[in-house]
Amino acid sequence: MKKSNLIEDKWHSISEIADYLGIRRETVYVWLNKKGLPGHRIGKFWRFKQAEVDEWVHSGESAIPLERKNAK
Repeated sequence: MKKSNLIEDKWHSISEIADYLGIRRETVYVWLNKKGLPGHRIGKFWRFKQAEVDEWVHSGESAIPLERKNAK
């Protein structure tokens, strides 16, 4: 496996994914619960795959307003 693939395969924490997306940690929790941000609970910690988060953002799910998302 190439070194660049290892970086992409790394599991990210709440803080790391918040920094990556340019949002606050609190927003990550809201998006997990209300917008379907792809995350995996491992014990008491949330972990994120960058490729899954990127796919979710590109799909447009992150752009749906919370009011409209909750109405579904």
